[in-house]
Amino acid sequence: MRTKDFQGVKIYRIPPEAKRTRKDGTPRDPKRLGKVHFPVFTADGRSVVGFMVSPPDVAGMIKQPDRFVARDAVRVYEGVIAVDDAKGSYDVAAAKRLGIDLDTCIIWTGMDVVTVQGTKLGYCSDAAFNPKTGAVTSFTLTGGAAAAALLGTIEMPVRYLKGYRDGAMIVDDEAATLELSGGAAAKAGEASAKIGVKVKQGAKVLDEKGSVAVEKGSRALGKQLGKTRGMFSAFKDEFKKASGSASSSSAKGKRSS
Repeated sequence: MRTKDFQGVKIYRIPPEAKRTRKDGTPRDPKRLGKVHFPVFTADGRSVVGFMVSPPDVAGMIKQPDRFVARDAVRVYEGVIAVDDAKGSYDVAAAKRLGIDLDTCIIWTGMDVVTVQGTKLGYCSDAAFNPKTGAVTSFTLTGGAAAAALLGTIEMPVRYLKGYRDGAMIVDDEAATLELSGGAAAKAGEASAKIGVKVKQGAKVLDEKGSVAVEKGSRALGKQLGKTRGMFSAFKDEFKKASGSASSSSAKGKRSS
C-alpha cells in the first residue's frame, strides 16, 4: 500500500460498541473525524506509525489543529475508513501506547532529498508500506510534476535512507544511480536516464511554463512533526488572542498541548 492512497481520504469515528446499533436494529452511521492530511513516520523512516487528520473547520471558518491517529486503530467500518473512537487511538495517548515520541517523528513525504555528498535528487513524493505492520519498503523520489510525467520517478529502497539534516532527507550516494521508471519518455523507449542533474534541468525547463505553482500546492509538509505541532499551537494562541479569550484559556491550552 502507498501513503498517497490515504492522503485526502475522509476518515470517520467508529461508535462505541454499545451504540453501534439503533433501536430498530440497523447499524448507526459513524461520525466524520476529518480528512487524512499526511502520513507520520518514525524518525528512521522504517515505519508508518499513523496519520495526521485535519478535522472539519468550525462553522466552516475556524481551522482546528490536526490530530494524530494511530495506524493500527484505522480500519474499514460500514464501507468507510474509520478509527476506533477510544483514547488510545489519538494523540498523546496513542503515542504512549505505541511507545513513540511524536515530536521526533517525521513527515518524510514532501521533503527534499539530498545524498550524503550533497547531490540534490528532487523530493520524496510517496512511500510504499505494509498496512498491517507499518513497515516501509521504499520511497518514491521525483524531480517535480513535470519531470515525473516526462521521465518518471525513482523507487528508492528504504535501506538507502540515512537520516534527516537541515530539513532534508539524507540518502546514500548510490541513490543517485537508481533508474527512473514510469515516465512518457521511458515508456517510448527514449530514455534510460539516471536521477540527478539532468532530471532537475529537465524539470526546471518545464516548470517555467507554470508547473512550479502546481508543485508547491501538491507537496506535503515534509518536516519534523514536532515543528509542525508547534505551528498548530501558535495558530491556536493567535486565534485565542483575536477572539479575546487568551487570558482565560491560554493556561488551559498549554496544559492540554
